[in-house]
Amino acid sequence: MRLLVIDTATQALSVALLEDGAPIGQFHDVVGRGHAEALLPAIAALPDGGKADAIAVDVGPGSFTGVRIGIAAARALALAWSVPLHGYSAPSLIAAMAARQHQGGPIAVTITGGHGELFWQCFDEDGRTITSAVASTPIAALAQQMEAETFYGTGAEALVTARGAGVAVTLYPDAAAYPLIADLPPLPPSPIYGRGADAKTMAERAAS
Repeated sequence: MRLLVIDTATQALSVALLEDGAPIGQFHDVVGRGHAEALLPAIAALPDGGKADAIAVDVGPGSFTGVRIGIAAARALALAWSVPLHGYSAPSLIAAMAARQHQGGPIAVTITGGHGELFWQCFDEDGRTITSAVASTPIAALAQQMEAETFYGTGAEALVTARGAGVAVTLYPDAAAYPLIADLPPLPPSPIYGRGADAKTMAERAAS
């Protein structure tokens, strides 16, 4: 059983080809906004061009564009290969990664959002049990709201800076770490934006 994992929800571009749960090929790099150009070549460089029996894709929340790029590529490959496709959330993977180094207590995951906001979600110390719904909050407000000592994720440093205290552990979701959450309920391969869309349809603009 081979699984292709695609993760472009943050500034990192991460892909991995897993065989029976073990990576046999992977690529992980912080590319910023270069996902569209780099994603397909990264997949093609995997063993057998990344061809798999199923595909898992990060559905967010995170970068609006990055999430859509990853899902679009995953859907196209799933259709071309006639294989099943499912999603997983960025906070869940980061939390599971954080649990490997966390010293106890709740795990607070933060992901860079837009308009000066951070996506955030809290988990138990196992990194798997969700204790709050994903939300998007202005950094200044979140700095006064959060009580955790250590923060994980791509927004951790910004939050600790705003608080003036705490420990920031910058973590990007790594596709090769997907086995940590492989037994969680799969999500639909549709974007989780975590906040309202900035763009509106013509009908929505006319009604507002």
